[in-house]
Amino acid sequence: MTTLTLKNIPEELHRRLRESAARHHRSLNREIIALLEEKLAPQRADVEKELEAVRRLRANLPSADHSLIDAFKREGRP
Repeated sequence: MTTLTLKNIPEELHRRLRESAARHHRSLNREIIALLEEKLAPQRADVEKELEAVRRLRANLPSADHSLIDAFKREGRP
């Protein structure tokens, strides 16, 4: 494992870290690691939220005029 040294930690931040560690029954070192892991962990997508956004986007798209599409496809063809 790698060792990391933090310098110039503001007193207020240090106090909050100590309190958080005590609440979670962890050492200060373990609390900092847990907080870093939580913050830097890949975020899981909320599938329902994403689907709803896609549905809203799709609902606002203009409908296709298929006869116009067919005309464009035939344009320039013998």
